[in-house]
Amino acid sequence: MKRRITALFAAALLSLSVLTACGGSSGGASRSSAPYDAEAPMAAAEEYYGAAADEGYYGGAYYAANSKAASAPSESMGPAPQPSATADARPQKLIRTADLSMETASFDETAAALADLTNRLGGYFADSASGERGSSTRWANYTIRVPVDNFQTFLDQASQLCHETRRHVSQQDISERYYDTAGRLKTQNIKLQRLQALLEKASNMEDIITIQSAISETEQQIDELSGTLRHYDNQVDYATITLSLEEVYRFSNVPETPKTYPQLLGSAFAEGLRDFAEWLEDITVSLAYSWTWLVLIALIAFAVVKLAKRRREQKNGGAGKPGAPHGIRIPRVGIGLKKPGAEPKGTESGGEEEQREK
Repeated sequence: MKRRITALFAAALLSLSVLTACGGSSGGASRSSAPYDAEAPMAAAEEYYGAAADEGYYGGAYYAANSKAASAPSESMGPAPQPSATADARPQKLIRTADLSMETASFDETAAALADLTNRLGGYFADSASGERGSSTRWANYTIRVPVDNFQTFLDQASQLCHETRRHVSQQDISERYYDTAGRLKTQNIKLQRLQALLEKASNMEDIITIQSAISETEQQIDELSGTLRHYDNQVDYATITLSLEEVYRFSNVPETPKTYPQLLGSAFAEGLRDFAEWLEDITVSLAYSWTWLVLIALIAFAVVKLAKRRREQKNGGAGKPGAPHGIRIPRVGIGLKKPGAEPKGTESGGEEEQREK
């Protein structure tokens, strides 16, 4: 309501300034011999703001729907347009998207083939990401844009390059939003032309400032609507394909024929051997990653063993027999003992005693 009042007030000021100029000129010397139409500025303003009410500017369609003047058909504009076949004949504006999940056993070759297919069909990669899972498999995620006419061709040929596990295709109809935005843009362009015509006829500074402000707002609306239409055109003309590529050793979702008992037994042995090899590989890789810790633990164990051995030698008296105190000799068993029942021999015993005494 405030915008409507402002518009009418601006038109009234424009008419009042013209009438004041005419009154001043009639009191003095007349600048023009032709009579001036005082209703012309007001009619021009009403014609502009009446047209603007259809789009929603300066009050919008709300006041047009609730105003008797707006609801009454205008003779200059003719009868209200009726729905015709032209609206139905307009081409549909569809946004097509697809989400694919793919598997491959030759990752590099498949990635190169997908890039070549995209280039041949006139598309491009909007986004690309790749990486590794563990130490054996790789993955890649692509966002591909292709012309909408080659959309189905890309899907068919991509499924031949690798094993497809999932496909989701969708389309979104934006025809209503597209043509509504196009209509609003056309209205804003007409509004801009009429505002520029009013600006050329304005002589009061306040009117000029008001019209220039309206022109600035209209130009901003035109820029926003033009950007929206460009975005819609890009989404409609190029389809978007989100493709996930996974490197695998064996394809999933592939039906297999039933196996016989020898085949099951052989595959079980093969699976067990492969699992053991993978476990051994993982252990070896883990040890390779932690070799510094293993060396450190070995040095600590060696030092502990050497220290324990040295303490044990000190406790047992060096290189002597275990359990014997240092400096004490243990006599051999049987020295100086006589066998029971044996008679001593005189000369031999005497000679032995003399030798012992020496």
